[in-house]
Amino acid sequence: MFTINENYLKLPGSYLFSTIAKKVSAYQEENPEVEIIRLGIGDVTQPLCPAVIGALHRAVDEMGQQETFRGYGPENGYAFLREAMVRTDYAARGCDIRPDEIFISDGAKSDSGNIQEIFGLSNTVAVCDPVYPVYLDTNVMAGRTGEYNREKAGFDGVLYLPCSEENGFAPQIPEDGTCDLIYLCSPNNPTGAVLTKPQLQAWVDYANRNGAVIIFDAAYEAYITQPGVPHSIYECEGARTCAIELRSFSKNAGFTGLRLGAAVVPADLTRTVTYTSPETGETITEAVPLQRLWTRRHGTKFNGAPYIVQRAGEAVYSPEGQEQTRAQVAYYMRNAAYIRTHLADAGFTVYGGENAPYIWLRTPGEMTSWEFFDRLLTEAGVVGTPGSGFGPHGEHFFRLTAFGTYENTVAAVERMIQWKNQTGSGDSHEDK
Repeated sequence: MFTINENYLKLPGSYLFSTIAKKVSAYQEENPEVEIIRLGIGDVTQPLCPAVIGALHRAVDEMGQQETFRGYGPENGYAFLREAMVRTDYAARGCDIRPDEIFISDGAKSDSGNIQEIFGLSNTVAVCDPVYPVYLDTNVMAGRTGEYNREKAGFDGVLYLPCSEENGFAPQIPEDGTCDLIYLCSPNNPTGAVLTKPQLQAWVDYANRNGAVIIFDAAYEAYITQPGVPHSIYECEGARTCAIELRSFSKNAGFTGLRLGAAVVPADLTRTVTYTSPETGETITEAVPLQRLWTRRHGTKFNGAPYIVQRAGEAVYSPEGQEQTRAQVAYYMRNAAYIRTHLADAGFTVYGGENAPYIWLRTPGEMTSWEFFDRLLTEAGVVGTPGSGFGPHGEHFFRLTAFGTYENTVAAVERMIQWKNQTGSGDSHEDK
């Protein structure tokens, strides 16, 4: 009898950003005269830099010539890109990563959702709360969690690591018990908080002591300005034996439309298992490299990022590309500083915006994050992201992105301040 994967039915509602898009679309249809400013989804707005555009044009021309045309590329990605990443992202920071440990993909979102496939369903998953929804949702879809618990607004069988004002939005190492799969994101999406090297080293030590694996999302590392904050988990001693790192070109180089990312799986990351050989039927006990599993998954289900996009990625690491992409990051961080400073001056409680392109804003009074979303949309024409969509501890918070144009960012902040003054909504625990 035909059946479906009922784990999908455990997920409440639709994907967070799909829900936001539907709400905004419905309001716009009813109010076509309103000019909506969107600071919700973390999509970039600045065009690709000249170094990247030049590489794309050259690669397209190559694909039009018999001598330089390319079909299927290497499973791991082209060596020219993996070697450029090693030089700039790792060797320059003293990290011991080799090109054959890098797997080029079509984006960090895909990798963060797919990486769980190489792990057993009995593993206990730990996620920061709040955090990017894909980490949790894909584990729910796989059947690695219990049912959704409406009372706690989370899933049974998941270890939530509260990230709150009290602990500086930094996940704390569990005192009781252990977890098997640990998702960390620094700079964090949505709070913008970062883990210092001692904090991240403590997690690496914990994972190695307990045989856990850390999935470390470094998608926003280019926005780090604070000294002493690692850009890679492999800056920590012992990370090669416990951590997989996810990299992205979306936010550091504006590739949200091109799609390019990478997963780093060190050869030293192994776990001892006993299994039956499919060839001989023998029982085998061995230390299995996780890289071997990811290689099989990658080669079976993915045909590689396009050649022209990988050439564009290579251009990001050229001297010109580094200079130009740093300028783009600076543009967005100027927006972040504007949002943070002016909203704080207006009486809002704000966090983030210093090492990440996100502002984490406390909703006024006792407003829920979705109530605040609705009021900002309908009364100010500004779109943000409700914090509760990132986890239970995101309730009463709101995420604003700095990825808009500077002009729209200024206009959105002015609208929010005007809305606050007109409605009398303050930061007390009583919504006026």
